Amino acid sequence: MLRYLLGRVLVMIPTLIVISILIFIIIELPPGDYFESYVQELKMLGEPANLQEIEELKARYRFDAPAPVRYLHWVGGMLHGDFGYSFEYRMPVNEVVGDRLWLTVLISVVTIVFTWILAFPIGLYSATRQYSWGDYGLTLLGLLGIAVPHFMLAIILMYFANVWFGTSIGHMMDLKYLDQPMSWQKFQSILEHIWIPVLIIGTAGTAGMARRLRANLLDELGKQYVVTARAKGLSPRRVVLKYPLRMALNFFIADIGSILPQIISGAEVTAIILSLETTGPMLIHALQSQDMYLAGSFLMFLAALTVVGVLVSDIALSLLDPRIRLQGRRG
Repeated sequence: MLRYLLGRVLVMIPTLIVISILIFIIIELPPGDYFESYVQELKMLGEPANLQEIEELKARYRFDAPAPVRYLHWVGGMLHGDFGYSFEYRMPVNEVVGDRLWLTVLISVVTIVFTWILAFPIGLYSATRQYSWGDYGLTLLGLLGIAVPHFMLAIILMYFANVWFGTSIGHMMDLKYLDQPMSWQKFQSILEHIWIPVLIIGTAGTAGMARRLRANLLDELGKQYVVTARAKGLSPRRVVLKYPLRMALNFFIADIGSILPQIISGAEVTAIILSLETTGPMLIHALQSQDMYLAGSFLMFLAALTVVGVLVSDIALSLLDPRIRLQGRRG
C-alpha cells in the first residue's frame, strides 16, 4: 500500500504541472488582457481610465514580461500560498473567495448528504421490488427529476418559497445580512434559504444516483453467488446487504473524484438564477473578464481536488471490494 501511494503521489506532480500549463495557455489564448478590456469598458461608459495605475499594476504583476516568466511567477506564488491579485475585485484572491468558498462548501455538502439519504433507499427498494407499482412510480419520479431543467425548477421553487413561506427570492440569506459578519441571525437566515438550492441541485442527482444503484444492484442480485446464498436459506435482507449492496456501491466510491471539485464549483446555472453568493458565478465572471489570477487559481484548485479525489476513490475501492487489488501478485 505504501509503495502504491508513493507511486501515485509522484505521478500527481507531473500531472498537476501539465494541467497548470494547459490552464495558463487557455487563459492566455483570448486576445488582450483584463486591463485592455477594462479600459474599453470605461470608454464605452464615458469614464476616464487611470492609465498610470494600470501601468503600475501591469509592471507589478509582470504583464509586460514574456509568457513563460508570467507562468513561473504565477505557479511560484501558488506554491507559497499566494494565489495572486484579483483585478476585478481589487483585492487578493484569498480574500475574494473567503466567504463564497465556505458557503459553496456548505451547499454542496448538504446537497451530497441529501442526495445519498434519498438515493440509497429508493435504489434499494426499486431493485428488490422490481416491476412493482412502487418501482414504476419511483422510476417515473426519477425520470421527471432528470428531465426537468435546473433553471425551470429554480424559478418554480423561487415563486412558491416566496408565496408559501415568505422566503425572499434569491440569495443565500436576507439582503440585510449580505455584507455583515457571521452571527446567529445571519446563520439562521442561511438555513432558511439553503433548502431551495439543495432541493434544486439534489433532485437530478438523487434521480440519477438511484437509477444507477438500482441497475448495479439488479446486476449483482442476478449472479450465481446470490442464487447460492438464497438456496442455502439465508434471509432476504442478509442476502442483499451482505455482498450485493457492497459491490453495487463501487460507483459511489468512484464518484469521489468528481464530487470533490463539485463541492467547490457548485451548480453554476442554479447559482446564477438564484443569485447565490457561491464560487460558481464568480469563476464564470472571472473567465469572461480575463481576471487571470482569480480564474487560474480556481481552475488549478479544482484540478488538484480532482487528482486527489481519484486517488482517494482508488484506495476506498480497494478496501470496499476485495476483488480489486492495488498491485498484481508476483509470480
